[in-house]
Amino acid sequence: MNVLAFTPRLEVGKTDQFANYVSLDDLFEKSDIIALCCPLNLETEKIINQQNITKMKNGAWIINTGRGGLIDEQALADALKSGKIAFAGVDVLSAEPPPADNPLLSASNCYITPHNAWTTKEARQRLIDIAYYYMSKFLGDCP
Repeated sequence: MNVLAFTPRLEVGKTDQFANYVSLDDLFEKSDIIALCCPLNLETEKIINQQNITKMKNGAWIINTGRGGLIDEQALADALKSGKIAFAGVDVLSAEPPPADNPLLSASNCYITPHNAWTTKEARQRLIDIAYYYMSKFLGDCP
C-alpha cells in the first residue's frame, strides 16, 4: 500500500516509515481511500465538501473516525447517490443522535457505526494503564 498523508505541520514531499506527505489537493486527487483521523478545527471543518469531492477519484472511499463536522453530510450523501464516492464508513456524525433527516441515514453504501471505533481491546487497555499511572502518582505506588 502506498500511504499518502497530509498535515500542515510537515513539509510536502517528506517521507517517513509511515507515509509520503503530500499537499491536500494531491491527497484528494490520488487517494483511493481517504481516512479522516484528524481533529475538528477551522481548517478541517467540512473538509469533505463538494469542492474536494470533485477532486477525488471516481469510486473513492471515505472513512471518518475523527469528528462529524469534518464532513458536509449532504455533499457526501449526494456523492454516494451519484456514484462519485463508492463507499463511506463513518463512526461519528455532526449530531448524535442524528436527526431523522440526516442525509447519510438513507445514503446508499454508507455504513454508520455508533461512535465506538476507539473501543478496541488495545485502546481500552491503554486507557486503564493511563488511569492507573495517574492514580498511582496521586496516591503513591499501588500494589
